[in-house]
Amino acid sequence: MTDRQIPSNVESLPSPEPGRRVLIKGQQTKAIIIDAALGLASQIGLEGLSIGAVAEVTGMSKSGVFAHFGSREELQISVIREYHDRFESSVFYAAMQKSRGLPRLHAMFDNWMVQTSAEIDSGCIYISGAVEFDDRSGPVRDALASSVATWQTALRRAVELAQAEGQLSQEADAHQIAFEIHGLILALHYEARFLRNPSATERARRGFLHILARYGAPTMPPSAVPAAGAKAAKLVAVPKTRRKPADH
Repeated sequence: MTDRQIPSNVESLPSPEPGRRVLIKGQQTKAIIIDAALGLASQIGLEGLSIGAVAEVTGMSKSGVFAHFGSREELQISVIREYHDRFESSVFYAAMQKSRGLPRLHAMFDNWMVQTSAEIDSGCIYISGAVEFDDRSGPVRDALASSVATWQTALRRAVELAQAEGQLSQEADAHQIAFEIHGLILALHYEARFLRNPSATERARRGFLHILARYGAPTMPPSAVPAAGAKAAKLVAVPKTRRKPADH
């Protein structure tokens, strides 16, 4: 053996080329901007989002933010994509660890309730965005509608798998079941965020169990319907302060 020190893997790696370092830094900066823009859009809505508003909260210049997106519209679309990625990770992929059928469908709904509960004082981009862009056309609305449709398809697919497993009636309309489940989340958001009803979460959970019981397979005993999972995040009635959007 010798006294010569063997360099670590990190030390032995070649330094990134100057151009590569600039690219990585640019990607990191863009990620920081999107994160700040998402937080801002949750408070003031996608329509209130602007290059100027994001520049203000990030401490950057308008030209610096503009250089990463090129337009307010592209900034809004980037925020929608980021929100969708986070929603997909916490609600959909987390539920994929459960067995296909009712356990997975139940996990998806529980995760969705937790997500909705966590957004009571900030706002859901899917719901607020639908209100803002329901009567408009264009790339921002298309990106938002595409994200929502992707999630609805995944929810309906989970219902169909429960039917295939013999846990929900195969005679039932999977679209109708998914529609009713989605309706519970919309009611939860309205009751909890607007009316500040502290029992909204429990009512949504109870409504979900009623849907499973109503559409259960004829050979499925009532005891086979999964019990309510972990409690969703507690809903706290905290007054919201809305930030005025900066000039575009």
